[in-house]
Amino acid sequence: MHGDSRHAQSRPRRGNGPGAGGTEPGRGPGPLPEPGDLARVLEPVVRAAGMDLESVRVSPAGRRRLLKLVVDADGGVGLEAIAEVSREVSARLDASGAMGEVPYTLEVSSPGVDRPLTEPRHWRRAQGRLVSAPLAVARGDGPARTAPPRRPPAIEGRILVAGDTSVTLDVDGDRVELDYAELGPGRVQVEFARPGAGATEAGPVLGRARPGNGGGQDGH
Repeated sequence: MHGDSRHAQSRPRRGNGPGAGGTEPGRGPGPLPEPGDLARVLEPVVRAAGMDLESVRVSPAGRRRLLKLVVDADGGVGLEAIAEVSREVSARLDASGAMGEVPYTLEVSSPGVDRPLTEPRHWRRAQGRLVSAPLAVARGDGPARTAPPRRPPAIEGRILVAGDTSVTLDVDGDRVELDYAELGPGRVQVEFARPGAGATEAGPVLGRARPGNGGGQDGH
């Protein structure tokens, strides 16, 4: 997983069908599309590009809508890959009419370091990174309310191996293997000089303007 959040933007697009040029005077753009419905439409497109669709968010932006997608892949996602999947997503949205008739802006990005590690693939893609995570507190044999915890409430270590069911951390020089069921959402710790990293956590950001229906591509 890369620490930067790379993204491609499109300028506002219009939905298909009558009335796509705007909304009626004095009326808002109506109810927002459900993120789950959009994910079902877009996930096959993102998977076909060799990526995972991590999140879908849609929010009002005046008389328009802002659709934000987060995608990721093993080895990270480059700017060209994000630009390409943005084009494919735009085409799918226009063909399906999933965004309705209200103009929208599409933004596609990769996860930043603040993305919680909640799936085995998240831990795998953070291999080599220093992470912290809350632990499910195991208690002793006595009454649950009085027995002291066997483990601290959180653990911090560097990811050595991340499998399908468990992760192995280097914790102060010791190898500690934990099932994902024992861990809450992990968090990557920002390191300014982590092993094998460059001088900075942030990378380039791509801003790509996309046309409305029927137009050519604008590279600004």
